[in-house]
Amino acid sequence: MKTKLFFLLTLAALFLTSCNSSKDIPYMIGANQLPQEVLQSAAKASDPVVMPGDLLQINVISGNTEAVKPFNKIDYVHNISGTGNLSSENSMYNYLVDEKGNIDFPLLGTLHVGGMSKSATENYIASQIYPRYLTERPSVEVRFLNFKVYILGEIKSPGEIKATNGRLNLLEAIAKAGDLTIHGRRDNVMIVRTNSDGSRSIQTVNMNDKNMIVSPSFNLQQNDIIYIEPNSSRARQSWNVPPALSLGMSSVGTLISIATFIITLTK
Repeated sequence: MKTKLFFLLTLAALFLTSCNSSKDIPYMIGANQLPQEVLQSAAKASDPVVMPGDLLQINVISGNTEAVKPFNKIDYVHNISGTGNLSSENSMYNYLVDEKGNIDFPLLGTLHVGGMSKSATENYIASQIYPRYLTERPSVEVRFLNFKVYILGEIKSPGEIKATNGRLNLLEAIAKAGDLTIHGRRDNVMIVRTNSDGSRSIQTVNMNDKNMIVSPSFNLQQNDIIYIEPNSSRARQSWNVPPALSLGMSSVGTLISIATFIITLTK
């Protein structure tokens, strides 16, 4: 009777443990219950912010292509040298943001763009060209050529994740890395962010929570580091019993077995 009761209690404990742990696996539990107005308010992804070390491709566009040629580095360099590969992928035609957040722009000289969003940078450059040099306001397009984040921890493919369009959210990064392992803690994903002034901040995201998709941390910034912490099951697997303790436990177990055997014989 006692053996049967022990067996049933063990099964119940295992069942309850599996139920609790299974609740920690899904992402965005109940996200379909979020009000539409909440989802709409988070529909716009935030612009990436220009930081030192960024490599930018900047194109100035106008109906008058000849008028904007001096402001496009690929045309400006080619006109001066008369030679060169005109592919826009050539690094000499792009802009590396220096440690002070500046770029050297044709005709305009040094422009401070560090800390500006993508759209603010586009508007700023356009305002420096028009109306001083052109009779109509040009369009300016800025692209981040080295937008990347890093992901490590309990993830199937840790490493560098690149985004050619200059935008990346947390779910996209995790999908590109092959998803979390079963041992990854989903309720405490850590994001280490380097700000435009060089300072760092740490944010945590609960991926079980439906509100994660409207969280300010959902949209990533370049050079973010995402760390997936191991859950308790992984911690238990990695726990090593010290040799002395292991020997002691083995000895105690042997003594208990002998005592149980003797008691059984004497009944």
